[in-house]
Amino acid sequence: MNRRPSLASRVNPSGAPTVASAPRSAGAEAAPCERSEGDSPAPLDRVLRASLARYTLGLSPAALWLAWADWAIHLGAAPGKRIQLSEKGFRKLVRFVAYSLSYAWGPGDDDCIAPLPQDRRFASEQWRKPPFVFFQQWFLLQQQWWHNATTGVSGVSAHHEQLATFMARQALDMVSPVNFIPTNPEVLSATLAEGGMNLVRGALNFWRDWERAVGDKPPPGVERFRPGDQVAATPGEVVYRNRLIELIQYRPTRADVWAEPVLFVPAWIMKYYILDLSPHNSLVKYLVDHGHTVFMMSWRNPVAADRDLGMDDYLRLGVLDALKAINAIVPGVGVNAVGYCLGGTLLSIAAAWLGREGKQALNSVTLLAAQIDFTEAGELTLFIDDSQLSFLEDVMWEQGGLDARRMGGTFQLLRSADLIWSRLVREYLLGQRSEMTDLMAWNADATRMPYRMHSEYLRQLFLNNDLFEGRFLVDGRPVSLGDIQAPLFVVATESDHVAPWRSVYKINLIESIDTTFVLTSGGHNAGIVSEPGHKGRSLRIARHRAHSRYLGPDEWRARAPVVDGSWWPLWIEWLGRSTQRVPAPPMGAPERGYAPLGPAPGNYVMQR
Repeated sequence: MNRRPSLASRVNPSGAPTVASAPRSAGAEAAPCERSEGDSPAPLDRVLRASLARYTLGLSPAALWLAWADWAIHLGAAPGKRIQLSEKGFRKLVRFVAYSLSYAWGPGDDDCIAPLPQDRRFASEQWRKPPFVFFQQWFLLQQQWWHNATTGVSGVSAHHEQLATFMARQALDMVSPVNFIPTNPEVLSATLAEGGMNLVRGALNFWRDWERAVGDKPPPGVERFRPGDQVAATPGEVVYRNRLIELIQYRPTRADVWAEPVLFVPAWIMKYYILDLSPHNSLVKYLVDHGHTVFMMSWRNPVAADRDLGMDDYLRLGVLDALKAINAIVPGVGVNAVGYCLGGTLLSIAAAWLGREGKQALNSVTLLAAQIDFTEAGELTLFIDDSQLSFLEDVMWEQGGLDARRMGGTFQLLRSADLIWSRLVREYLLGQRSEMTDLMAWNADATRMPYRMHSEYLRQLFLNNDLFEGRFLVDGRPVSLGDIQAPLFVVATESDHVAPWRSVYKINLIESIDTTFVLTSGGHNAGIVSEPGHKGRSLRIARHRAHSRYLGPDEWRARAPVVDGSWWPLWIEWLGRSTQRVPAPPMGAPERGYAPLGPAPGNYVMQR
């Protein structure tokens, strides 16, 4: 990335703001990007594909076959590549045999191959002893060879190469020596030490998990983290409700507060209380205790009847209705809007639309682990192509939406070694249960997504990258991110596999906006839930002025100094940079139609 697109230049020809109608509501005319009735798949085809999806974990067999065929055909037409692979295989075999023979004279300091930095399966010292060290080394050599085999084949498309590598990794993860009792020294040691009781406990764990899965029950321990009690417990009132959101206003803990209120726009794929977990790590409580008036959008968990809710509905009934309510309760000031994950993407659309329409509703915009450019959106793009999306749309067409378990399974596949196989070994072979935490309980409390909205989101944003490239339509006209009129505070996390930090960093390509960019340690969730005092937290920070020189992500990271601690205090300081203290506003505004409707956390967060 050497040049920034001139997003700021995408304005109306006259240069003046144009008054537009509100975004369309559900049931309005279809957007131009949608299929016409004549192009829609036949109902029989959709029913057959939706039925097939039950046995393929929602993955399109056609997409997988096309990737494999692309790789296999081009590899078959590349004798030079095949010779290289044969030579690599022979060298690895010779190296392994030499390593094994030298081990007879005593363990050496150097292995044939070391695990990847993120691979913690072989961290135990027991894997350094024979014969298990040989199992481990042979597996890692095979893993490296298959990576060589599935990459660098001339003519294979980049997407198909990534998918072929992914399929090979999934197959290898299934046959890892970690997964089997005779080849796993940790399991064998535990079995001998406990007389097999670990396997008995594992069998009981499996039975309980199967029973809960069949009964559609949450994992054990989740019941200890009920919203409104142990989590999502910051006091407040629901001051507005429509068919899609509840708006929560939190009670102030100080007599005077900062003038500009804060609005959280959470992701609709999960419940909002990732931002209001236990009192010690609640970002909401942290803001309230530091004198901010805080509002939270709580998304309704949609059902099949909501299948026709689209992205425009999430914009109108979500962000714009929430801003309207806040303007009635705290009139005359801009809002500090905060978007997390998908909520950040939606907030970016809203901010661009408000800027296009000349509406000064926002004082600032904060984006937490949120992407606006999806060309480097991590391994999630493995599941984003026309074949896979068509297959997924047929599943959602039958059900009216996408259920939470299917989405959760997709995220687990991306990190199958950690989230599937290592968990199975720990819980079913070692007989150990990880203690449930507030973050784990929240992660198990997923939501559904309407058919229309999720299809639009995946096609327009993930597949076509319409938002960043200026083609995303609101009111039938494209919005430009260069029209955003508020300064940005952007947080990315180093280990994020959902919104990779280099993808989030592309916000700096919008040359017309003042941006403060923070790269913090941790993953997509844990890096955001990073309260002061959390051990091991660190960050890098950069302040980019509008129209200043662009610095690439890796060059910036190499230059930026590491600062220990949480990003929360830095953000609090940034929010208060240009405001003043005023008396705390009342809860709601009954005289304007926003009377309190009940205590937080409200009704929508309780929906399963």
